[in-house]
Amino acid sequence: MTSITVKAGNVAIGGGNPIVVQTMCNTHTSDVEATLGQCRRLYGAGAEMIRLTVPGPGDIAPLKEIHRRLREEGIDTPLVADIHFSSETAIEAAKVVEKVRINPGNFHRDHQKACEQFSRLVAVCKEHGTAIRIGLNHGSLGERITSLYGNTPIAMKEAAMEWIRMCITNSFYNVVVSLKASNTIVMVEAYRLLAKAMEESGTIFPLHVGVTEAGNGDSGRIKSIAGISTLLSEGIGDTVRVSLTEPPENELPVARYLADRYGRRLHSSMVSINIEGRKAVAAYDAPSRDRLLMDFSADFGKMLLDRKIDEVELKGAYTGEDGQRHLLDGSDYAAYLVDELMQASRRRFYRPEYVACPGCGRTMYNLEETFNEVKRRTAHLKGMVIAVMGCIVNGPGEMADADWGYVGEGNHRVTIYKGKTPVARHIPETEAIDLLLALIEKG
Repeated sequence: MTSITVKAGNVAIGGGNPIVVQTMCNTHTSDVEATLGQCRRLYGAGAEMIRLTVPGPGDIAPLKEIHRRLREEGIDTPLVADIHFSSETAIEAAKVVEKVRINPGNFHRDHQKACEQFSRLVAVCKEHGTAIRIGLNHGSLGERITSLYGNTPIAMKEAAMEWIRMCITNSFYNVVVSLKASNTIVMVEAYRLLAKAMEESGTIFPLHVGVTEAGNGDSGRIKSIAGISTLLSEGIGDTVRVSLTEPPENELPVARYLADRYGRRLHSSMVSINIEGRKAVAAYDAPSRDRLLMDFSADFGKMLLDRKIDEVELKGAYTGEDGQRHLLDGSDYAAYLVDELMQASRRRFYRPEYVACPGCGRTMYNLEETFNEVKRRTAHLKGMVIAVMGCIVNGPGEMADADWGYVGEGNHRVTIYKGKTPVARHIPETEAIDLLLALIEKG
């Protein structure tokens, strides 16, 4: 059995190397100064890999400029070009950066042409020492695959293995694979299936793991940790990204926590656990509120996702920002954490379920502000699934399970979906939230 180590610039992924922490710029790559500024901040915050969106050929020149100037400044963090819908752009980007992310579901409309273009991309990557991430998302598998396997974890695994076999046929092994979903159950199952399939094939490629469109705040962090920690605890995952609808530097402390914990450099603040029947009672001595949230999510996310337990009770204490000890026994905060983790693991819903992308250079509106306003105005809709998506790349697909969706079109316009059906197009963004609420009320 062969376990592959991937090289992206000065970073090694897989093969027993430490888990790599990465994030993604939400600036427009064409805005060189803004993107450079964000890359500098992310480098300073500890990002070990930085992804930039590259929508089309016109973004290659700015990408070159950003790469050149960062290297001149001594910032050697590998850059990843994120490509959708343009295989030619992927081929050109591979000449510039250390890694290129492609999505097989939208690499090219025609499958035969996609295979031909992929061979061209591989040849360029071999010449320039560029790595590839084959990045599948649950919502953008492509019609050919979903017609064969449905929009399922099995379909995700089968699509990934098809492209892995193409890599092997082309004698190209500098490849990382990801199978992201916003549903933690789907995400965990897909990665488990792929890990098993690669093991059975005899060639194990590194895996990039993450929960896509996790949202923001505590809920986004808890959801991400529940899914990612489940896989890392099983040895599945070599590089991580925590996708939050917040400034990208906010993702890094959570990703670093996961890398350190599952790199055995950090231990949980849980001091005791007692499981009786289907209920776990755990006591913590946490150094901070954030640490309690992360430890609790990692300690019990897997147990809830795998249905080993049905309930959790929190006891103990944590140190607040005021320096005081706060007791958990019977507290509102303990109950809140339990509710959030139950929702993240899809065991019990106590509020709406939100699907929201982190935003990138394809987003043409203030995603974070809009998402927070949608959350504020829909907080009473317990159990409803509402999606707020930055653009059409993964939007309609990733929110396929949503009851309602808000998807940016660009040019300050929005499409509103009911389920999978667009019910209002080209709505000015100044009117879109009001219309969304009116449509939800109408039913």
